[in-house]
Amino acid sequence: MTVASTGRTSVPVPVLDIGGTHVTAALVDPTTSHPVPSTVTRKPLVSHATADAILDTIALAALALPAEHGPCWGVAIPGPFDYATGIGRFAGVGKFESLSGIDVGAGLHQRLTGRSERLRFLNDADAFAMGEYGAGAAAGHDRVICLTLGTGVGSSFLSAGRPVHTGPLVPPSGHVHHLTVHGRPLEDTVSRRGIRTHYARLSAVAGDQHLPDVHEIAARAKKGEAAAAEAFRYAFDALGQALAPWIDHFEATAVVIGGSMAQSWDLIHPALTTGLASPDRPVVPVLPARQPEEAPLIGAAHWAQYTPGAP
Repeated sequence: MTVASTGRTSVPVPVLDIGGTHVTAALVDPTTSHPVPSTVTRKPLVSHATADAILDTIALAALALPAEHGPCWGVAIPGPFDYATGIGRFAGVGKFESLSGIDVGAGLHQRLTGRSERLRFLNDADAFAMGEYGAGAAAGHDRVICLTLGTGVGSSFLSAGRPVHTGPLVPPSGHVHHLTVHGRPLEDTVSRRGIRTHYARLSAVAGDQHLPDVHEIAARAKKGEAAAAEAFRYAFDALGQALAPWIDHFEATAVVIGGSMAQSWDLIHPALTTGLASPDRPVVPVLPARQPEEAPLIGAAHWAQYTPGAP
């Protein structure tokens, strides 16, 4: 799968990758399916700011791109979001709450005066997965599960390079954060919040002001601290247990891991593979992403060019 697979255009494809702390804008070269390095622009984004402030920041990154590009933008953004209409549904999730009920598509159209004919939105984990399928670790796998591990668990179930969101072969909406493990929602255990909470119990840390963040817990684990190592082991063993039945249902032949926590691969990989292990299932490889930064941009460009319909 490449952006240029149908040969429709040689004009660069404008894309946005919107996250909880930053927005990245780029032009993707349709002949290589990779972002043009000189165009990649990353700006900090405050997810609890007002709607206008958030949209202004996103537009500022977009308008920094060279003007010679196609009219249709691919926009990767986390959920909950109405991707068909471009309206935010973020109430009660702790980020982008000011965008709940806001027509993000219309707001960006207005700010990108003359620079956008259409905006095609997709889930950020789906964008990552499609990028890894086209130019990364998911390439060659007809059915693959891709996970992004950060503040929570993003996920995408790809069949022949397309996200699957419905049907009995995938979790509700095609996203694993809807699953439960140990009798609780998955992200109570597998998330920044979950790992820090479990570490606090294991190490008897009193108060959030003394509680290290996940990257520091990982550093402590690598130095041999037992409580830190157990916090990671418990979380990602649980993720493996929750994911294992869906690997069987979906008949996935690989699991690809990205996101900020993937930097602690030596802690995540053994725990996750242990959680997945079953004598009744062939070993399914768990692979690190090959294009962790570029994949969402590549996937968004593909979505912009080859997905019918747009808000």
